[in-house]
Order: sequence, then C-alpha cells, then structure tokens
Amino acid sequence: MKKIISLLCAAGLVGCSAATTGFELDSKQIMTAGCKSAYLMDSHSGECIYKQNELERLPIASMCKVMTLTLVMDAVDSGKITLDDTVMVSDNASGMGGSQVFLASGCKYSVDQLIKSIVVCSANDSCVALSEAIAGSEENFVDAMNKKAAELGCNDTLFANCTGLPKPTQYSCAKDVAVMFNNLLHYENYFNYSKVWLEDFVHPDNRITSMTNTNKLLKKYKLCDGGKTGFTNEAGFCFTATAKKDNMRLISAVLGADTSDNRFDSTMNMFNYGFANYKNKTILDKDIVLTDEFSVSGGKKHSFAVYPEKDCYIFTQKDKEPEISYNVISLPVKAPIIKGQNVGTIEIYKDGVLYETVNAVSAEDVKKAGFGDNFQNISGNWAI
Repeated sequence: MKKIISLLCAAGLVGCSAATTGFELDSKQIMTAGCKSAYLMDSHSGECIYKQNELERLPIASMCKVMTLTLVMDAVDSGKITLDDTVMVSDNASGMGGSQVFLASGCKYSVDQLIKSIVVCSANDSCVALSEAIAGSEENFVDAMNKKAAELGCNDTLFANCTGLPKPTQYSCAKDVAVMFNNLLHYENYFNYSKVWLEDFVHPDNRITSMTNTNKLLKKYKLCDGGKTGFTNEAGFCFTATAKKDNMRLISAVLGADTSDNRFDSTMNMFNYGFANYKNKTILDKDIVLTDEFSVSGGKKHSFAVYPEKDCYIFTQKDKEPEISYNVISLPVKAPIIKGQNVGTIEIYKDGVLYETVNAVSAEDVKKAGFGDNFQNISGNWAI
C-alpha cells in the first residue's frame, strides 16, 4: 500500500500521513475535501474504489434526473414511445421553475428534443412533460422512479418529484447515485446526448433557446464523456460523472460540495486516482476462439470451436496479480448449429471465487448430417 500512498502524495491529492485500508481511503483526504460524501466505482464489476460517507442520506438536487432519464430510456427501449413521437406540453410542465428550456404550453415537441434538453441543460420543464406523457402524471412517474430505485438495490434513495427541485422527503446517497448513473449508461442512446456541448433548442414557434452543457468536465477532462450536475441551496453542489480510459470505465458521485469548482476538481481527483492505480485485465477476448471444443450430435462433424459472447475483464489493482481460472460448461447440442448460437457457459474465477459467468457461443456453423454422412460414419467403423 505504500506505493499507492506515494503516488497520491506525488500528485498532491493527499497528505503523506494518510493511510489506506483495502479499497477505502481516509475520508479526511484532500481528494474530496469540501464534499459531504463521495463514491468511485468501476463500471463493469461494480467494485468500489473510494468511498466517503457514501451511505449518508442527502438531497441530490437535479441528479435525480438520472432516474428520470432511466425511465424515459426504458420507455423508448420497450417501444412505449419513440424518439420521433411528439409530446403536448401542459401548463403544469411549462410552468416549472429552475433550469428550463421554456417550453410553450400547448405546443408539441419531439421526445428526442426533450431528452436532449434534460441531458444537456437539465431542463425541468422537459422532465415533467415526459413524465406526464409516459405515466399520465408526475406523481405516477415518481412512483415508478422509486420502484426502479428499489430494483437496483438503492435502499437509501427516495424521490418526491422528477426534477430535483426542493421538496420534503427526497434524498439519496453517493453510492446510490453512482449505481443509478451506471445503470443509465447501459442505454447507448445516452451518449448521443451527453457529449453535446452547445446547441440551439428550436421551438415550434421558431423561438430559440441556447443550451450549454452543465457538465463542465467535458471541456476540462478529456476522458469524461457523460455526467449530471445538481445544485440547490439545500443540496449544495453535486455531480455524478463517468470517464473511460482504454477498457476501464469509472463512475463517480460527489454530494454537497461547497463550490461548483470543487465538485469538478474532486471528481477529476478521483478519476486520476482510479486510472493510476487500477486496471481491467483482459481475460477472454470475444474475437479469439477458445482451445476447448464442444461435442455435437447428429452433425457433419463431431465437434466445433467456441468463443466467449463478450470480452471479459478482471478489475484489480495494478500492483496485484490475482489468480485467474475459468471453467467451460457445455450444453447438450444437436446439429444444425448456427455460428453465434449459445451452446454453453464460461465461469470465470478470481482468487478461487466465481467472478462472472458469460455465454459460450459457436464459432462456426455445423450442418446436420445426411444419410450419406451417417452411412460413412457407420461403414468407417466396420472391421475389414
């Protein structure tokens, strides 16, 4: 652990007297000084890298829009709405205060437009308009937000609206925010909006509202490609973000920072620490066929090659080499087999503990044996 401390000291992130225990760093470190709580995790494995008062229930302001966007993306994925659908804006939605794009009551806007305005400039009016379109009312939508949070295991989170505007009995914690944001990133559409820096929002009456991304890290930190800010007097300055380097994506959350700059600086400090000291080691490559071959019955051939359905990584500290092994389990399969067909599973173990299970898929087609093939197989076994 001395190596990690020296790296942090050299970077000016912590005092040289700081101590570490496993993944947890002293919460008094300068890395997130001025923040009430913080959390840093690896996106793929979900493993914690850094935590500071991570379960303390605090207001999170507009970061609650992470869950708003999640339900909207769910609705798009399920086909309940499409990006090209239009939404009629109610008086209630257009009257939202705080950050907004000044939607006109009674006018129609595309779902795509509204999503972009939420991701880029945290538009409260767009949140309410979409919540009403999807669930019939903001109240019904909020019920769905809380249900989704429970499904994700976010037990220290409670939503009271879809905007994050101050309201009693609304809170979350740094860990839950990071988990919810990590889940949002599974929707590939998110990144179509998150990297937009400056864009005009064109209204049906040809008015134009200029949108500037509230995530200033897009300009300050080249590895960052998404994030959500939040601020109220009660919540202070909040921020959840993601950054990717090579095959490792990190997720961060800071709550209750004392200044806007500090929430961004603390996030950069955490990202720098994570990338400097941890790695995702490639264990299996989806483009490389395994040495193991699977048996097949009724085919023109008796065995076939397989490969993992996806790339597999092991998250670990850079100065550690965990013991890695894998176990390939085949299913009983009959020809014909199509390339890419699921034919079994691969269990990956880290230091003797099951780490991940992925599908094993066929690397080739195997045609069903015909009469001639079966006759040849039989005759080939006759003794002469």
